[in-house]
Amino acid sequence: MRKHSKVLFAGMVGNILEWYDFVVYGFLAVIIGELFFPSEDPMVSLLKSFGVFAVGFVMRPVGAVMFGHIGDKYGRKKALTISIVMMAVSTTAIGLLPTYAQIGILAPTLLVILKLLQGLSVGGEYTTSVSFIVEHAPQDKRGLFGSVGILGAVVGILLGSASGAVITKILPEEDLYSWGWRVLFFTGILLGLIGYYVRKNIDETPKFMELEYEEMIDKQPVLDVFKKAYKEFIKTFSLSTFQAVGFYTIFVYIANHLSVFVKFPKSTALTINTISMIVLAVLIPFFGWLSDKVGRKPIILTSTGFTVLTAYPLFKFVSSGAVENALIGQIIFAVVVAGFMSILPTTLVEIFPTQIRNSGYSIGYNLPFAIFGGTAPLISTYLIKITGDINSPAFYLIFAAAVAFAAGITLKETAKEPLQ
Repeated sequence: MRKHSKVLFAGMVGNILEWYDFVVYGFLAVIIGELFFPSEDPMVSLLKSFGVFAVGFVMRPVGAVMFGHIGDKYGRKKALTISIVMMAVSTTAIGLLPTYAQIGILAPTLLVILKLLQGLSVGGEYTTSVSFIVEHAPQDKRGLFGSVGILGAVVGILLGSASGAVITKILPEEDLYSWGWRVLFFTGILLGLIGYYVRKNIDETPKFMELEYEEMIDKQPVLDVFKKAYKEFIKTFSLSTFQAVGFYTIFVYIANHLSVFVKFPKSTALTINTISMIVLAVLIPFFGWLSDKVGRKPIILTSTGFTVLTAYPLFKFVSSGAVENALIGQIIFAVVVAGFMSILPTTLVEIFPTQIRNSGYSIGYNLPFAIFGGTAPLISTYLIKITGDINSPAFYLIFAAAVAFAAGITLKETAKEPLQ
């Protein structure tokens, strides 16, 4: 049991750090915009700050190729150790950066470079950590173990939100701008050191060690994904599209939607979002456990099918103007997508053979996040602009859920099968 706890923590810690930074950067976007991209128009500063944030998404598929290759050729442990060091160093370095007022154009240039490094490490971190956890898991608990990867992301978001709320409450604005914003990034070094220590002192997965022993390591795993497992890659891409759109629409975009279009105070919108994420965090391990009993496929089809049917009425309910409706609607959204999000990690690990698992899963998962995930808030806002309907972001959710439902129908049930 102690060995399994260590495995779960080793897999989870990088995801906590990754999503903690994601939230902290978003939370501090206004401050970063003014300090690194000074402009007479605050909107220009903010847009440039978010532009740098988007740069990290572009690097995710590159990181997926790089760390997918390392994980399949040299081991999951090596890929995870490199990724957490890269992530911790780049996160901490952002906190140490001089501002535009101190070194001019070099400040935003260095910020872009560090966000590129972060994007690179993120591209391999999550998927490699899930492969690592599931390959260590007992056969009858793979769904439960795999759900811990996405649970780490939710914990990271809640930690980032809590840290941001505390520091803005206790510090005056002047201190927040001069040094306070840096403190949130320094937390990265603490999480990074703990994660590095745990990962350095943990065993490689039994499945990868089998490959080494039998001298069956794939020399070109990325190429072989498209030669030998292109159907599995297409399924991974299709299913991950709903994960990307669902997560960024429901748990990132809606908080802004409630503030901008429904005219709730920002604190109310964020409180609703936080409560729904706590519900999501509680349900993730439950659905992971349930999938070990009833299978992955029924839960995937139920979750995506319900989203297709309920996304528009739920959006209408959330946008009605009543705080209690928004809270109930957001919680229902969390329940509907929790099943899908909790078991997708294990499902995607199970459909690839060990030799090319890390590459297939990493690339197939990260590409839709770069294409559909990072752009979900932008597309949601654009849909409202062209339709005049504040509930139209639901159409994007319905599209992504329908794509995933179609892919889900073609899935072979893998819950009771040994890993390939």
